[in-house]
Formats: sequence, C-alpha cells, structure tokens
Amino acid sequence: MPETGISGKVKYLIVGPSWVGDMVMAQTLFIALKQQNPDAIIDVLAPGWSRPIIDRMPEVRQGIDMPVGHGKLDLGIRRQVAKNLKAEGYDHAILLPNSLKSALIPFLAGIPVRTGWRGEMRYGLLNDLRVLNKEDYPLMVERFVALAYPDNEVLPHPLPAPALQVDEELVSGVLEKYSLNTEAPILALCPGAEFGPSKQWPPGYYGEVARTMAEQGWQVWLYGSEKDRTVTNEIQEYLPTALRKQCFNLAGQTSLADAVDLLSRANAVVSNDSGLMHIAAALSRPLVAVYGSTTAAHTPPMNKNSETLWLGLKCSPCFERRCPLGHMDCMNKLGPKMVIDAIGRLTNEQPLEIRA
Repeated sequence: MPETGISGKVKYLIVGPSWVGDMVMAQTLFIALKQQNPDAIIDVLAPGWSRPIIDRMPEVRQGIDMPVGHGKLDLGIRRQVAKNLKAEGYDHAILLPNSLKSALIPFLAGIPVRTGWRGEMRYGLLNDLRVLNKEDYPLMVERFVALAYPDNEVLPHPLPAPALQVDEELVSGVLEKYSLNTEAPILALCPGAEFGPSKQWPPGYYGEVARTMAEQGWQVWLYGSEKDRTVTNEIQEYLPTALRKQCFNLAGQTSLADAVDLLSRANAVVSNDSGLMHIAAALSRPLVAVYGSTTAAHTPPMNKNSETLWLGLKCSPCFERRCPLGHMDCMNKLGPKMVIDAIGRLTNEQPLEIRA
C-alpha cells in the first residue's frame, strides 16, 4: 500500500459500487482494512439507496450519499461534493467502480493516495493504478480485497466474509410493523433478479417449494421490489387456500432496511443470483442460491451455511439478460426437488416430498 506518511487513524474514503450485491461484498474490503489498522476511519461514498446496508457494517463510520446518478457526469455536482469532502482531510481513497467518472471526486478533493483498478484508462486521476489480471482474482471479493494491500501481494486465506449486523430492537419493531411473528419457522423466497429474466428461477418452482414447506408448518415470506409483485402473486397462487394464511407477500411493501432486518429472522432462504442473495449470506442465513445464466465462480455467497445449485450446461454461463436460445434450460431443468433437498440438508429437516 502506498505510504501515506501518517500513523494511527488513517482516514479512508471508499467510492462504493452501484449494485446491492456488490455493496454487500464490499464489506470484505472494509474488514481487511480494519484487520491491518484497527484505528482506521472508513467512510463510504455511495448511492443513497445503499445506506441501510452500509449502516449495518460496523467497520464503516458513515455512509455519504452520492447525489449523481449511475452513469451521469454532472461535473458541477461532482465538484461540489469534492469540495465538501476536501474539508474531511482523507488520507486515502479506494475506488471500487472502474469508471473514469468515479475517479473524479477523489481527484478533485485532493486526496493524497487514490487506489483503483485501471478500468477506463484513469491515468492521472489515480496515483496507485493497478492492472487487473482476472485469472489472479476470479472472485469479485478478491478484486475488492486486493485494493487493501500493496499491488501483487498474496491475499490472506480465507478471505473475510461479509457480516451485516442488525439491531434486535429495530428487528422487533419491523416484525410488529408488518404484523409478522417468528413462532413458526420462516422460509424466505427471493424470486426477483434486477439483471434480467435469465437469472430468474421459474415462479412455479418457487410455488412448489412454498407449498411443500407450508405443508410442513413453515411460514413463507416473499421478498422483492414492486416490479417483482407479479411473480410473488403467482407464487402465492400455488398455495391451497387453507395454506395462504402462512404466506406473506412483502414484495414492494418493505424498504431495503426493513427487508434486511426481516431476512435476519429467516430459518432458510431460497434466492436467485441477486442482491438479496448476498444480503442473506451476509446475515449468515441457511441459503440455497440458484444459478442459471451466471455462475458462482465469480460472485458466490460467502457464508458457510449455503448451497449453490447450478447445472453447468454447455450453454451456460452465458451472462445474457435473456436466454439467447429461448429455452432457459439452465433454470427449467433445475427442478424444485433439488432445492427442497438442499433446504433439508441446511436445516437438518427430514427429507421432504413434493406432492403430485
């Protein structure tokens, strides 16, 4: 790591990523910095939506809302943000996005050391410019953590895992807010995927899992944004009328903060490769992560009590938003029994049968 000329409380400004899952994984970097210097002060400049995640990371002193939208230049606003940050006297900036625009504020704020991957040819804006060899760091978290150490240094093993912390009093309040309880075990289903439909396990398969677990006396909590509401409504339709009182459709109803706190109470989680998957992993929930067009070789859940399911077909991973072949075999051939069996292994439940 470049010499800052300072001992003791080094002040870091981290320019955070723009996706939920990436923000969760960024905690690995914060933990690595604290492991090297427990007195380090870490602030994170990131989109305002990420504040509920950042606030649950004990390594971070504060989140700073980035007022410029993803992909926008708005140079005047960036200059004003840089002016405000300059007064903080940061010693070191670390940039997680690879865009040229993300390097402007630390440069304009005059932060002495500015570290990041070369990305969009950011010569001059960064003075600790790293060249990424993707074969050396295949995992996203490795690419984040590597920026906490001098260039080309061997990374520690195992890597620190994200670990979000919730306030128990706040969780109790959120349960009351949504008229929920934890008297019966809770299955959390996260059927959405911001990236696109190629990452979404079929709603009917989620419905089969929901019905099977509800028949065993479990509650089912459905998560997602407002645009996932159609999918979660479809999942509910798979439950017999008598069991629907055990199913709670929270999609589009909760804030991100409330969703995090409620996920902390789940006894098992089933999720597509999504931001909620990484949140569940960082809360150390028993997690079944379903992969199709993507692969866990790049962004796996990092909790030990998880299973990733992926068929590894010849056509996957394609990393396309929509199946280029039109058949979605990577998801359609991954049946609900595989997921139910994984839930049983993670929760030490007896083998569960899907009713015909």
